[in-house]
Amino acid sequence: MKRTKIAFAVLTCAELGVALAIPVDPASLMDAHTTASSSKLQQLACVGCGNGNGNGNVGINNGNQNGNYNTGSGNGNGNGNGNGTPPVNGNYGYMNGGTGNYGAFNGLGNSSTTSGNNNVGAGNGNYNGSTLNGNGNIGAFNGNYNGIGNVGAGNGSMNGNGNIGALNGNFNGSFNW
Repeated sequence: MKRTKIAFAVLTCAELGVALAIPVDPASLMDAHTTASSSKLQQLACVGCGNGNGNGNVGINNGNQNGNYNTGSGNGNGNGNGNGTPPVNGNYGYMNGGTGNYGAFNGLGNSSTTSGNNNVGAGNGNYNGSTLNGNGNIGAFNGNYNGIGNVGAGNGSMNGNGNIGALNGNFNGSFNW
């Protein structure tokens, strides 16, 4: 029977910490472990990768699929941040018109600059005629199609304002003559 000597090394906590803190080159790992699958090795070889991605975006379809599949150290960080439609007339979000709207599709298609302003949500303050229609709504699809088709001075104004919820303040003050 053949006997083989086995040597054991005992590391102190400090030595173990130093050994774990030494940076490893992924290429040297690939050479040393040619039988290991490359996908498993890539998962183990990345240190400090894929952080701080896709943050602070406004609108739709921003800051996606960043910081993935990195190998090495400190790769794929800080991508896809701070994207979105630049604020225009104090509007934030996607496809807003008018002034001071937050969300998406607010304040579009109004015949007066005093209509479709300061709405929060989606689909608020759109396609209003006359003046002071579709302002200050919160929610979805509020303050739309007010004051349209009027003949004469001062008809169809101040409709569809200050609603909270959904589908409020629509189709008011229209077709007066």
